[in-house]
Amino acid sequence: MAQSDGQGEARQETGRVARRDPARALGAWLLACCGLLFLLVVVGGLTRLTHSGLSITEWRPVVGALPPASAAAWEAEFAKYKSTPEYRIVNAGMSLEEFKGIYWWEYVHRLLARLLGLAFAVPLAVFAARRRVSRRLGWQLVGILALGALQGAVGWLMVASGLVDKPHVSHLRLAAHLGLALALFAAMFWIGLELLRAGRAGATAQLASPKRLALARLGAALVALVFLQILSGALVAGTHAGLVFNTFPSMEGSFFPPGGWALEPGWANLTDNLTTIQFTHRTLAWLVLILCVTFWWMARAAGARGNAGRRAAAWLLAAVGLQFALGVSTLLLHVPVALAAAHQAGAVLLLAAALAATHAVAAPGRGSLPS
Repeated sequence: MAQSDGQGEARQETGRVARRDPARALGAWLLACCGLLFLLVVVGGLTRLTHSGLSITEWRPVVGALPPASAAAWEAEFAKYKSTPEYRIVNAGMSLEEFKGIYWWEYVHRLLARLLGLAFAVPLAVFAARRRVSRRLGWQLVGILALGALQGAVGWLMVASGLVDKPHVSHLRLAAHLGLALALFAAMFWIGLELLRAGRAGATAQLASPKRLALARLGAALVALVFLQILSGALVAGTHAGLVFNTFPSMEGSFFPPGGWALEPGWANLTDNLTTIQFTHRTLAWLVLILCVTFWWMARAAGARGNAGRRAAAWLLAAVGLQFALGVSTLLLHVPVALAAAHQAGAVLLLAAALAATHAVAAPGRGSLPS
């Protein structure tokens, strides 16, 4: 009888291990996709900062995966670019070699997008074929795949807005393009963390429930605020509002300079008035900093020494400190390319830190275990 009980316990443990292993594999895959998406966002920022985003004038998801391979092909691409308002108004007289310089940035950006699509879709098909994905998780992943396709389509609509009359893209479409990328990142990152936690034996909460609930709510608010702050940064980038007031902490000696509410209707100032756009970005930055410090202090006061919530909160504090310093430096130095790119990269890392900190203190659930 004892031997039978032992065999039953062994089979149960084997089953638990079998369920944990696919969860870990799925979680690691999603976090790897997050890393690729992070690189895509950074390259996208560099593409914008080097004014390269309008160099490829067609959206060819399949055929466009191959770059020009001959002199005639390069001349054909250059001829298409010469018909755009950016060439006629901004880059008239540009040489073929100069065109290649901006073409490669946009090409690499699109290539990374294609690679991310493959890195997500192919393993998903393999996991599904091997029955490693539950129905619930499967629908979540299909939703992420659809969101990725939408993000790519919005990216092309953004580029197309700069190929008609004006030599620049719509800053609102830029914000939408980045916002969808962040939503994609957040979804993969959160589900990846859930799967990794589901794949760990004995994963339990280390904070008392009331404190954990308060921190989880604060973390959710922080994630939303960081997301909003990054969108406001896209408006700053898309309108070049970062070049208007290059002093800190005041805006050329004022808290809110004159003319910040000059447009009619009033809401248009939030999206089209450079003064208000920069003021909003600055104000949200202070709010993010305050909320991060509050989260760190509450986690430090609530948790046992060295627990996961406190460690995640410490990383969050480091991330917001770095991002705030990068933002101020970028502003004071009149938006140099290297610092501006680092600031955009720091924004995604801050979002990841906020998600990780919130996940670390959230109440443990069932997770998205494979079937």
